[in-house]
Amino acid sequence: MRLGLNLGYWGAGNDADNLALAREADRLGYSVVWAAEAYGSDAATVLSWVAAQTEHIDVGSAVFQIPGRTPANTAMTAATLDTLSGGRFRLGLGVSGPQVSEGWHGVRFDKPLARTREYVAIIRKALARERLTFEGEFFTLPLPDGPGKALTLTVHPVREQIPIYLAAVGPKNLELAGEIADGWLAIFYSPEFAPELLAHLAAGRAKVGKTLSGFDIVPTVPVVIGDDLETCAGPVRAYSALYIGGMGSREKNFYNALAVRMGYDEAAAQIQDLYLGKDYAGAANAVPLDFIDRTSLIGPRDRIRDRLAAYADSGVTTLSVAVYAGPLDERLATVRALPELLAEAGLAE
Repeated sequence: MRLGLNLGYWGAGNDADNLALAREADRLGYSVVWAAEAYGSDAATVLSWVAAQTEHIDVGSAVFQIPGRTPANTAMTAATLDTLSGGRFRLGLGVSGPQVSEGWHGVRFDKPLARTREYVAIIRKALARERLTFEGEFFTLPLPDGPGKALTLTVHPVREQIPIYLAAVGPKNLELAGEIADGWLAIFYSPEFAPELLAHLAAGRAKVGKTLSGFDIVPTVPVVIGDDLETCAGPVRAYSALYIGGMGSREKNFYNALAVRMGYDEAAAQIQDLYLGKDYAGAANAVPLDFIDRTSLIGPRDRIRDRLAAYADSGVTTLSVAVYAGPLDERLATVRALPELLAEAGLAE
């Protein structure tokens, strides 16, 4: 099992800290560092900055928002980042959600799976430097009856194929990820619940005559090391409540639905009620400790070391660490501890 580092959203006042974390992960041999975007900083600029100040670690988008860019523009960005980084870029994509897609980008959140399928097909065609023509439900290239011309990407990526990852939560989106992507970016991943999720991925792989062998399964897992579980869970509570309660509307929240499928239906409803009622502290306190424990690595070092085996056994190939707790020196200590614990557990690749 490899290690990754997820920096989350940039611009929260900890930019220098995040760069220090990325450099330390690079020094320690982490496989990849990811950056996210929502409606603040964009991931592409952050990744170019990180890539320029690291040497070996891959840089990945987790995720570029599909409604925020045309597929051709995403292909241009991917090719440029791959070239500038010396072949270290990984392209993670996600559909975002209705509120951001329609409220921020002005793109209707309709048929997200069909749109994603077309989007990825166009990106792959562009990155293969084929003349770009496409006729779909959402994208037609060139536009008909106009001056548009079928063009070819002028940039040559370092690698023949830039790996594409999909952030997926629901069953149909998981199946699509297995079918058209090279990896899956997961959130709130519980090894105990993994068989259901991986079955959907495997069904998608089977559609194209493939298995999960070689498919990169990448959950982002919060890590807080300490003696007391409840204290360690504290920094993860607000993050969990944000997604389960506030990342979407009452009618459509993919993360809330995931918590329900995992058996936390009553807690998910309570968290959402509190969060949408602007009782953010109450929503955070309503997140069950059991949910955090199942989807995070919290507690003493030995406990986390033993828990790493559950992730590896469940099929995880790259464990993407998210460090939330304490000042920079404590977060650096966590980044340093994970390779040691992975080696102690006999899981280091």
